[in-house]
Amino acid sequence: MTPTAAPAADPYLLTPGPLTTAASTKAAMQRDWGSWDADFRAMTARLRAALLEIAGATDLNYDCVPLQGSGSYCVEAMLGSFVPRDGHALVLANGAYGKRIATTLRYLGRDHTVHDTGDYLPPRAADVERLLAANAAITHVVVVHCETSSGILNPVGEIAEVVARSGRRLLIDSMSAFGAVPLDMRTLPCEAFVSSANKCIEGVPGFGFVIAKKRALEAARGNSHSLALDLHDQWDVMNRTGQWRFTPPTHAVAAFLEALRLYAEQGGQPGRLARYTRNRDVMVAGMQTLGFEPLLTDVWRSPIIVTFFSPAHANFSFTRFYELMKEQGFIIYPGKLTNVESFRIGCIGALDEAVMRRVVAACATALRTMGVPDGAPEHASLDAREALAA
Repeated sequence: MTPTAAPAADPYLLTPGPLTTAASTKAAMQRDWGSWDADFRAMTARLRAALLEIAGATDLNYDCVPLQGSGSYCVEAMLGSFVPRDGHALVLANGAYGKRIATTLRYLGRDHTVHDTGDYLPPRAADVERLLAANAAITHVVVVHCETSSGILNPVGEIAEVVARSGRRLLIDSMSAFGAVPLDMRTLPCEAFVSSANKCIEGVPGFGFVIAKKRALEAARGNSHSLALDLHDQWDVMNRTGQWRFTPPTHAVAAFLEALRLYAEQGGQPGRLARYTRNRDVMVAGMQTLGFEPLLTDVWRSPIIVTFFSPAHANFSFTRFYELMKEQGFIIYPGKLTNVESFRIGCIGALDEAVMRRVVAACATALRTMGVPDGAPEHASLDAREALAA
């Protein structure tokens, strides 16, 4: 089912979140809720139950803990709560968000080792197995499900199997993947994962959530470096009182419940994946007719966001390109790579393939306005992509 389009006056947000939301999701925020009121406590309970169901985690071994703040708050809460102070984390990094995990662990004073595969390639099971065999001190492995700095979809299934066989514990940042890319706790051996309201469920910013084994939540008591980010305490208070410890994002919760209703109506995870995949494929094919080239080969390219090499032509300026796209009703995303100039176009949110065709047409208009004949990148960028993919 096609989502309800944004009002014409609103630009489409072609980012990994915040993203374009349905009109009814926005409308759900037009009422005020008392944070201690029984009605709002019931809303929180429905939210937690629905997320456990989406994750295939409805048995008694798992629980869902929502937490105020952005996705990075929730990632830090997961790391600070589940990696004990004498633990050692192996961070599988292939972009900015994997590196941010390593930075967070450094702030937390947790020992960690970084395995960085660069912008083009994912970490693979064989490398993880080798690293775990070589370092018995490693207690946890941390991986980003979809690394949106490049748009790469990491193979969490094969990594999870290796981590489980080794007796270590896996933590997943599924911020931009959960809800669209399959993540089923019945088949994926995982200690915990985090995601956010304003990603593939298509809610609004304000909170994230962790889905974790209850034994991990129980063992997290006293681990956290932070009162506000203590997942054990948040979980304990919610289970005893039904309330958030501190002022909850009431309007964001109300919007999320409406987003969950639309999510189910539109086919749940399979329906969301199908729409986002079609958005990506239509957009990439159209961009390639203009000469643009994606950073990643199709085997690793996620349906969440696509990174494109910037055109090589001297007249191209991303700042000008961005403004021209915005004038036509589209907010795109700058690149976040270390070695090449790039930009990103998201595929998620309340939009469909018809919108993506308009995106391509807007890109063509922007190039013409700048006097750029096509979107072709430097040959060196393509050569590097092909060499690494071989």
